[in-house]
Parts: sequence; C-alpha cells; structure tokens
Amino acid sequence: QVQLVESGGGLVQPGGSLRLSCAASGTIFSINQMRWYRQAPGKQRELVADITSAGSTNYVDSVKGRFTISRDNAKNTVYLQMNSLSPEDTAVYYCNADIARPGLWFIAYWGQGTQVTVSS
Repeated sequence: QVQLVESGGGLVQPGGSLRLSCAASGTIFSINQMRWYRQAPGKQRELVADITSAGSTNYVDSVKGRFTISRDNAKNTVYLQMNSLSPEDTAVYYCNADIARPGLWFIAYWGQGTQVTVSS
C-alpha cells in the first residue's frame, strides 16, 4: 500500500506564510510528478503547482511569485511554501503524486487534504 500524508495547514493572517508537507510512504519503487491541488468551498479543485522528479516546476498564475513547490526525493516528500497569503488562498490543499510500486506502472495517489484558512 501507498499513502500520502499532508501536514502544515492551519489558520494564518493575511500576508502570512505557511509551509505544507506531503510524505509518501509504503512500498514505493519510483515517484514521478508530484502536485498540489486546492479546493475552496463551492469551487472546483484546481492544480496549484507541480514538480517533476528532475525538479522542473509549474504554477497557476494566481500563486506565481508567492508559492514555491519543492521536493526531497530521498524522503519521498513534496513541500509547498506559501508566502503573502490572502483570504483567496483559503482552501483544502491536496497532495497528488504519480507513484510506481515494484513491478507495477505509475498510479496517481491522493492525500487526505489539509485545511488552510487565511483570515484576520
């Protein structure tokens, strides 16, 4: 079995920062792309940022210059550093990763989500 476990969410004031972490555990052969999604109340889930195994990154326009995605391949962990947070960033943040178990092809796994609330 493979699990993705997120941490680091919480309540922060506008202009503040948070760092999300997502650790993959289980019997893992390889991890390809890793991503962060978010879903605000009443809105569709959106892709916030992604990172390849080589470290290439992409961001949705609304977070460019404020969020940074990174990963530690030795720890099977992806991070999302979020700075200059605004109430519009309030959402449940989900980790997603393409993971191959030994002898099997890549499958997309999801974390359980972590709540980020930006409010004064």
